[in-house]
Formats: sequence, structure tokens, C-alpha cells
Amino acid sequence: MRGLKLRGRYRLFMRVAFGWRAPRRGIIGMIASGHIESVGRDVKAFKEGDEVFGMDGFRAGTYAEKVCWPATTQLALRPANISFEEAAALPYGGLLASFFLRKLKVGAGRRVLIYGASGAIGTSAVQLAKHLGAEVTGVCSTANVELVRSLGAAVVIDYTREDFTQKGDRFDIIFDAVGKRKSAKAMANRAAALAEGGVAMSVDDSFPRTNASDLLMLKQLAEAGELRPVIDRVYPLDDIVEAHRYVDLGHKKGNVVITVSHVAQSG
Repeated sequence: MRGLKLRGRYRLFMRVAFGWRAPRRGIIGMIASGHIESVGRDVKAFKEGDEVFGMDGFRAGTYAEKVCWPATTQLALRPANISFEEAAALPYGGLLASFFLRKLKVGAGRRVLIYGASGAIGTSAVQLAKHLGAEVTGVCSTANVELVRSLGAAVVIDYTREDFTQKGDRFDIIFDAVGKRKSAKAMANRAAALAEGGVAMSVDDSFPRTNASDLLMLKQLAEAGELRPVIDRVYPLDDIVEAHRYVDLGHKKGNVVITVSHVAQSG
């Protein structure tokens, strides 16, 4: 979104939402975890000192020491068994994966292929699909095969060595978790890998609507050990330019997190 590397109507939508010529706010960033410093007098759900995590997409501003969010923000208490860095790595991929898996009706007995299974959305989608009872196949590069397998994929396909559309396997659902800018060539023949009545969807095919109930679900799954945030690298706020340069290479595993001050508070 920083580079407006989006297609079609989503490009137009992002200009309207974030700024026509450049980001409307000079400080970007949508996800945060940290301590609540103070609350408004009408806020009842949280109190000063609470350790929280969440996502508030269009206000941005989380690449900073402090951020002010309304009480309606998708915010929850941090899972007690994970760090601030791990909590910051939950909302983006987890909330988007939750939206698309629900839209695709992923459930018990469904054969699901996730293309881009090692990214922020993909690592969450693999774990959530398994939790829902699906038989999961993950597609990723050689370097990430063991990671995706460790997240619960029953089968992992290395796209540098095999074309999943040529293997003869059939899937009820194919979910492209990386977007068409990267997946267009790989997805061109996706119909050959769909079972009768099967459906394929990309993250570019629908604008996700996230909600607070999904964030609470992610918290509960993390606390139960059924959802593990994947972090590739952690950078201090002073090195945020280098962090973006690394992400722009397009090969990160899961998430890149930014820490603020001595104690990690924002990502």
C-alpha cells in the first residue's frame, strides 16, 4: 500500500482511503501491540496499563512511540503466552486470512491449497484452515518448505520444482495469499487443479472486512497454542527504512516487526 502496488479498483480505493497523491498521514502503519497509557472517560473495555494488540487500518500512525485510537478499534488484550513482537505479528495476516477462509467456506473435509503459504497471510491461512478441519496443501519456495510443514500443511509443494496445476491433484479451494502481481503466472492454469464445483480466490478479489470477533478468535487460538505468529526479522524503529527495503524484496517469511524503545510496543 505504501507504494500503491495494487490493481484496478483497489488502486483507486486506496487513493481515496489513504491519500490521492501520497499518504494523507505522514506516519503510516496499521498494526500495534503495547501498553495502554490512558483511556477516555467513557472507555469501559480497557484501562491504563492493559497490554493490548490490534489493527485499525485507515487511521494508520503506528510507526511511532504512541498512537491514539478510538474505542471502536479492533483491539484486544495481548495473549499472555506470547511477546509484544508476536502479538504485533498476529492481526494483519490473521484477520485477512480469517476473512477469506470464511468467504471460501473452508471447513472439515475440504481440500485446500494455499499459494504463498509462507507469507504473513499464508502462514496464518495454513494454521487457520487446519484448525477448521481442512486438508491443507501449501505452496512456497524451497527455503520455506519446512516452515510451512511445521505450521500444519499435510503436503508442501516447492513451486521452484513443481507446478501444482500439473500434478493431477484436485482441490475444493485454491487460495492465492500473495496477490495477482506475484501469482498471475502460477495461477493462470488453476482450473486444472480444481475439483468439480471447486473455487479459486486471490486476496485481490475482494476487499477484506475485518472485525473484532475475529481478533478475539486469534487471541484464543494463540493462547491455546493452535496459532503461531511467524516473524522473519525484527528491526528497531530507527531502522524502519531498512525494514521496508527488506520487505520490498518480496521473500520474507511471515512478518517483519518494528520495535519501539527498549520494550517492544509497536509493529
